[in-house]
Amino acid sequence: MLNGPAFELLANGDSALDIRFAADPSEALSERIIALAEVIESCAQLPAITELVPAYQCLTVCYDPLQLPRGKSGAPDTAFLAQTLQSLTDKVLAQSGRARGEHHLIRIPVCYDAAFAPDIQTLCASSGLAVDEIIRRHTAPHYLVHMLGFTPGFLYLGGLDKSLHCPRKARPELQVPAGSVGIGGAQTGIYPQATPGGWQIIGRTPLALFRPQQEPAFIACPLDRIQFVAISAAEFAAIDPMSPLEKVPLDSGIKPEGRR
Repeated sequence: MLNGPAFELLANGDSALDIRFAADPSEALSERIIALAEVIESCAQLPAITELVPAYQCLTVCYDPLQLPRGKSGAPDTAFLAQTLQSLTDKVLAQSGRARGEHHLIRIPVCYDAAFAPDIQTLCASSGLAVDEIIRRHTAPHYLVHMLGFTPGFLYLGGLDKSLHCPRKARPELQVPAGSVGIGGAQTGIYPQATPGGWQIIGRTPLALFRPQQEPAFIACPLDRIQFVAISAAEFAAIDPMSPLEKVPLDSGIKPEGRR
């Protein structure tokens, strides 16, 4: 008997399948999606798999059609792939879907001074809170990394204090500086590169979030935790963007969103 949400397999172009879950985004669903990715990655029956892309409610399975077994017609047997993925997903859900990998709490310094926070007054008006209280509430949680996307290294974080929820900008900015910390609706995150963006910018980190010359290139992965640490403008200027990250193993397991 399955313990998890219903799901379906949907074609995503000619070389990918989406395993899409009928459930709202949550910590439990993200953990099941990552657990499923771990099982698929270790499955010897699926050498055709080239990449696994976890998202809020979906796992995209990319594959090389030329590496699939051949069906009776001689064409790649995508039915075999779909059946195997169906079976593996059923298995993960039946076993409660706990991810096995090691995860970390990563502390990221952020300067909330006005020069780095062009929209913090917008958040003050929206929330009715003073700047100091916004900073206190924004730095309190241990945010869950649900997924990476949008641009290389962009972290989608869960656990934002409800009092800080704020609509996106009606008109996005053409360029948001790299390292900008923003709020968009019920989410908070950091822009790894200078890109267009519509989130309300309330601070900036001096650290580089995307480090292609290193392995791994991203500072965090799904199911890691992020905590923002407030710093001054002088501290911001003194930090090397490539400084080592402060990472603490989550030995006791994943904690509830928004709590220490």
